[in-house]
Amino acid sequence: MPFYETVFIARQDLSGAQVEALADGFAQLIAAHGGEVKKREYWGLRNLAYRMRKNRKGHYVLFNLAAPPAAIAELERTMRINEDVIRYLTVRVEALEEGPSAMMQSRSSREERGRRGERERAAEAAAAPEPAEA
Repeated sequence: MPFYETVFIARQDLSGAQVEALADGFAQLIAAHGGEVKKREYWGLRNLAYRMRKNRKGHYVLFNLAAPPAAIAELERTMRINEDVIRYLTVRVEALEEGPSAMMQSRSSREERGRRGERERAAEAAAAPEPAEA
């Protein structure tokens, strides 16, 4: 069965629970047509590069799918007529990516790095000689 990656952007005025319900509906549609959702990631509410349908932000969701082409065609048809989906993109891939996607990795590495001022102060404190006690 071929592998696909699908990312869709939902409207900014939806709540997180509504976006999850929308993603659940798409996952059930794939399962009903003989496919399987291997991974699902919610990337959060992010800024768009330009306004789309009067939206400046959107909820991003990624699906990694193993599904027949007919299931993907039905998924895209459903996304096209759904008013809550601003944009979608489906790409066929040779193999599905294990572990978190690049978007999720960049978020976790950003949290681990800390702030710029904190790193510089820590480096200066390590390089400075300790005062001698009298």
